[in-house]
Amino acid sequence: VYQVFENVAKKYDVMNDSMTLGVHRVWKDILVHKMNPCPGTLLLDVAGGTGDIALRFINYVRSVRQRQLQRKLKHHQNLSWQEIFDSYQKDQFNSLGDSQVVVCDINKEMLKVGKQRAQRLGYSEVRILFIPLSSSELHDNITWHDNRQVLFYRSKLITSALSQALQEAYRVLKPGGRFLCLEFSHVSNPLVSRLYDLYSFQVIPVLGEVIAGDWRSYQYLVESIRQFPPQEELKAMIEDAGFFKVDYENLNCGIVAIHSGFKL
Repeated sequence: VYQVFENVAKKYDVMNDSMTLGVHRVWKDILVHKMNPCPGTLLLDVAGGTGDIALRFINYVRSVRQRQLQRKLKHHQNLSWQEIFDSYQKDQFNSLGDSQVVVCDINKEMLKVGKQRAQRLGYSEVRILFIPLSSSELHDNITWHDNRQVLFYRSKLITSALSQALQEAYRVLKPGGRFLCLEFSHVSNPLVSRLYDLYSFQVIPVLGEVIAGDWRSYQYLVESIRQFPPQEELKAMIEDAGFFKVDYENLNCGIVAIHSGFKL
């Protein structure tokens, strides 16, 4: 798994756009809106790769903070221009509250690409930390004493290690914390399923060869996606790990699904 993602790290984001025709961006936006983080929320993005979700999270929190500031100033019409300016400058300086993202991934090359992108776009390293950890290494490295954490897992988790990863997610969250998982899943519509299989096995490896120069890695990725548990089975596994109010939402007929659960 490590070698697969090391091979494709530099072309990973381009391949995501090519494979999904850009639809992966919509999926990730839906995830962050479902997450609905407020200023002060902490995000642990496991298998976070190049930081797509982390950057969306930061942008979302900033927009929430901006709306809060606008409402605050709107209800203080009697303030002087200087008071409004000072208040605005103070709140803008702390536009994320205490929010922070920790992006964990076993692959250093993926993290390197993500860190370079974050720096290029002007995101502070204080707000987004990139740490080379796998889900199995969280036990010795991640223990946050806060109840506002959100976890996010992606398809780089090996199916055989999924139960352990879910247990670790439950461990690092404090009561009130939320687990979210955006993952390729199982298509419910038979016709869409056949077309999806044809596209996955016949087109995606070719795109991998043309764009990333790597047929085998993308052939492996397509095969590994099919080994991931169906929606109901994953829901049961999340409940077995101790989470409550577990549900999921299918996107595009189940090509991907967003699972959610709370630690109460």
